[in-house]
Amino acid sequence: MPLVAVGISVLVLLFLMTRLKLNGFAALLLVAVAVGLVQGIPAAKIPDVLSAGIGDQIGDTMLTIGLGAMVGRVMGDSGAAQRVADRLLDAFGHQRVQIAMVVTAMLLGVTMFYEVAFVIIVPVAFTIVRVSGKNLLWVGLPMSIALSTMHSFLPPHPGPTAVAASFHASVGVTLLYGLFIAVPLGALIALLWPRLPFVRAMNPSIPKGLVSERVFTDEEMPGMAWSLSVALFPVVLIAGAAVTDMAASGSGPLLDAVAFVGAPPIALLLTLLLAAWAFGPRIGRSLSEVAASCASAAQAMAMILLVIGAGGAFKQVLTEGGISGYIKDTAHGWPISPIILAWLIAVILRVALGSATVAVVTASGVVLPLLSGSGVHPEVMVLAVSCGSIAFSHVNDPGFWMFKEYFNLSVVDAIKARTTYTTVLAILGLGGVLVLEAALDALNV
Repeated sequence: MPLVAVGISVLVLLFLMTRLKLNGFAALLLVAVAVGLVQGIPAAKIPDVLSAGIGDQIGDTMLTIGLGAMVGRVMGDSGAAQRVADRLLDAFGHQRVQIAMVVTAMLLGVTMFYEVAFVIIVPVAFTIVRVSGKNLLWVGLPMSIALSTMHSFLPPHPGPTAVAASFHASVGVTLLYGLFIAVPLGALIALLWPRLPFVRAMNPSIPKGLVSERVFTDEEMPGMAWSLSVALFPVVLIAGAAVTDMAASGSGPLLDAVAFVGAPPIALLLTLLLAAWAFGPRIGRSLSEVAASCASAAQAMAMILLVIGAGGAFKQVLTEGGISGYIKDTAHGWPISPIILAWLIAVILRVALGSATVAVVTASGVVLPLLSGSGVHPEVMVLAVSCGSIAFSHVNDPGFWMFKEYFNLSVVDAIKARTTYTTVLAILGLGGVLVLEAALDALNV
């Protein structure tokens, strides 16, 4: 049974990394090869499958994560990240730093991918930890939870947008309904999870090379206007492109230009150029010092990118092995509510494959024939599928490895922190979707 193979592979991976202390990159590739053979993929084809998985994953993330890390390091080495962190601490106070991170993450996360927003905000989180002396997860976990919620629940992120197109649902209405669920639930879990005893027991250190360890005086740091402008520059570009895409139809030179500069890699590349000038020659630092900051960030990111790429290879083997088709065939015709069915299939696919996008697209294909006669609002069905896709993030999810590596956690601790919060968000999200559908029916909307 394919799902048994998935379960055993996860257990073997945990054993290799926790008991045998095998490097995550090597362990993921080793397990991926074994799963491919068990699932009947021809041995000669497995290297190509692994390469395709690594290529797809690295292609999606390397430019974003690499450029984001360079921008963060340039801001850190110039004192700009400390300037923004100090201002957040002044505005919210040390006791409410988590609220500051949640608000920041939600504002950025509405239109920005999890990975993009993460690499933009995390240098500020690292700096707050270093300046305030607070636990890394106390500051960083609320940020990650808020970003996960925005990315998984709401368009214009890829999964919800693809499902909205399949269900012929309004993207704008889906976003509006989704905000009523995502904001309160995301804020609740973001503020609750770092307070749980098993999370408070973790005290990871900041990964070396991703943030400057120097503490700047007020005179040494660039001004707040420049520091904040550089931090928000990619947000404006990416969010502007997303809003334009939702509001305008067709194509033209202006729309093409907006889409170009709003693509995350281009936006971050332009931001890096701006940061190099603003925090280099403009304040008396040489370009060689800026280049050294970029090189340091690249070295620190090497293993993180390798592990994320190997996670993509593992995911690709599971997909190539036909697990998504097996689940789709098995679930077809289950006699339960379309909303619960949509959510449940997305959850099962997420657990089996790791990819939230694959989970929502496949789940939508199963549920689509039931939608026309169910009476369920299509926008509500989009949210049901989307919130199911966030559940049980674990070792076959490349985002899990990004979370683990940036927060310098063991595999077990990453499962305790991330797998639990994603699962609770999915369950509470289902409850919110059911309440929303009942409210819409009561109001005859």
